[in-house]
Amino acid sequence: MQLHLPKTHPLIVGAALSVIVCSLVATAALTGLIPSAASHKGDAEAARAAAAPCGNCGTVISVREVQVTPQGSGVGAVAGGVTGAVVGSQFGRGDGRTAMTILGAAGGALAGNSIEKNMHKSTAWRITVRMDDESHRTVSQPESPAFGVGDKVRIVDGRALALAADGKR
Repeated sequence: MQLHLPKTHPLIVGAALSVIVCSLVATAALTGLIPSAASHKGDAEAARAAAAPCGNCGTVISVREVQVTPQGSGVGAVAGGVTGAVVGSQFGRGDGRTAMTILGAAGGALAGNSIEKNMHKSTAWRITVRMDDESHRTVSQPESPAFGVGDKVRIVDGRALALAADGKR
């Protein structure tokens, strides 16, 4: 008796072989059997990069510590208004009581908003930099800078970064 096996399509055979070859190459690369390729800048390219002007570099001309007060979210105003209305309603009779409730709500809202803002106050440092093109830029960052007036810096993503003594970073 003869077995009749169906033929496998040539594209499926080709796909299976390519998966096997790619798996072998990946395994060899991960285990270190295939040396990695790396490119290094030539001396001429490095000299050209060092001589290129820095478009976002400059000298620090002032560093100031400032208090930043954020906008209120409204939670403090609502809580203060409700509290003020409750306290205000305890005074007066008739129309006087209504007036005291309204005044208590308004005063409580103002006080609550101020309290909320002061609770979230933070310190920032404003750094003014005279750029190499003679323009001035001021950046604000939340932590104390590691440089002072007269130091060379580079502005990256709205932050001032100190440059090394050789002018690179």
